[in-house]
Amino acid sequence: MQILHNIAELQTIAGSVHLALGVFDGVHVGHQEVILNAVKSAREEGGKVGVITFEPHPVRVLAPDRAPSRILASIAHKADLLGSMGVDFLCVQEFTLDFAAREAREFIGDLMKYSNDLETIAVGEDWIFGKARGGNVDKLRTWGAEMEFSVTAAAPVMVDGERVSSTRVRQAVRDGNLTAVRKMLGRPYDVVGTVIEGKKLARTLGFPTANVVVHNEQLPPDGVWSLKVKFRGESYNGIGNLGRRPTVEQEGARRLLEIHVFDFDGDLYGETIDAEFVTYLRKEKKFESVEELKSQIKADVAEAKLAFSK
Repeated sequence: MQILHNIAELQTIAGSVHLALGVFDGVHVGHQEVILNAVKSAREEGGKVGVITFEPHPVRVLAPDRAPSRILASIAHKADLLGSMGVDFLCVQEFTLDFAAREAREFIGDLMKYSNDLETIAVGEDWIFGKARGGNVDKLRTWGAEMEFSVTAAAPVMVDGERVSSTRVRQAVRDGNLTAVRKMLGRPYDVVGTVIEGKKLARTLGFPTANVVVHNEQLPPDGVWSLKVKFRGESYNGIGNLGRRPTVEQEGARRLLEIHVFDFDGDLYGETIDAEFVTYLRKEKKFESVEELKSQIKADVAEAKLAFSK
């Protein structure tokens, strides 16, 4: 996956391009319809597929009091998801107040200017953009006729009678309703994080763990989860405690995802880990002693392994 850092870098892409435009937080099934329209156009006409997205989330710039505290997919995570859909490059345009103040037509003109051959723009049918929300699909089609690019507009996708949105997915994750999340994403829910060095206490209990700081992605409720874990191109089963480890940490400790990977023995410090939440096993709790904690971890691991064996 090639990453571009602004729209001007579109000029580095040789040949014709088919662009999907949007924030695409979480790349849910509604976003996928938009992106797959660009993929389809490229397959039919030739050329490369690109996604233009914005960082930070525009709401954080335009209405920070209404902005979500967590996103559903970091840029790196988003790039992985898009690559699996057949996208060739991701262009991450910095979103600032100056950028937001640009006229909609000027923005589209820049896409045309910097693309060597802009063939397609794919959006959602209700996408609005530019200064004072002055751009919409009807205007985009008018400009496409003038500048000679085609426009595809995907209708909203409904799940269980309601429109899928990043806000709805985020709430379902917070609620721990991963069945609903899976329907809206079209895949299991996973997060990406970096392993940091911990106190190594779990190692002394016989269950070495990787302490993962998640990359500002929305987390489900605290507690013990069975997990599917990916790193270094391999996939493992595992178990994780999400929370603040009240038995061994002081009040106010950093929230971490502490993962024990089954059938793995090695150093993961600094590693990027993808963790898929599978089953909620129990709430996080404070135990009276480390020995009691050790006994519970042993039972949790046995329960998780049994579930994976079925």
